[in-house]
Amino acid sequence: MPHIAIDNGLPGISGLLTLRPDTAAPLGMLADALLRAPAPMSRGERELVAAYVSHLNGTRFCEGAHSAFAAAQLEGGEDLVKAALTDLSSAPLPERMRALLRIAAQVQAQAAPVSPEAVAAARAAGAGDTEIHDTVLIAAAFCMYNRYVDCLATDLPADPGYYAEGAKRIVDSGYSHGN
Repeated sequence: MPHIAIDNGLPGISGLLTLRPDTAAPLGMLADALLRAPAPMSRGERELVAAYVSHLNGTRFCEGAHSAFAAAQLEGGEDLVKAALTDLSSAPLPERMRALLRIAAQVQAQAAPVSPEAVAAARAAGAGDTEIHDTVLIAAAFCMYNRYVDCLATDLPADPGYYAEGAKRIVDSGYSHGN
């Protein structure tokens, strides 16, 4: 049961954003900038970073949502996302993406510099400064989003198809529209 009154019937961050449109606008704009704006990493790869950090944080709503959003935009779909969240070392991912997810895990684990070894591994796998920067920023932002959702004890969706429906909307329209 949520710690605050969320009387709009929406689960997770959806209920919080609808409750507070004044904070929803900048949070949606941030998500669009991080996950949808033109960047060297694909939208699906950036959503996978969000899903992975949410998984590591144990935030079931965000993990479910961003896993669906990543699956809808990555070759390999749900199977690839599930493999990445289950066992990163054996998931059928390019080494560049595996290295970036390892950076994301370090960001999730503590507010400290990412290890030089993790950065070197990402560079050796073909990641550039922008990809490393974006991975760190997405991981840090999703630690915030995850805490926003979980610390207020928001509800999970009752409908198992909720995340797939959300994926259609996010892929088509983004985060700033229709929250």
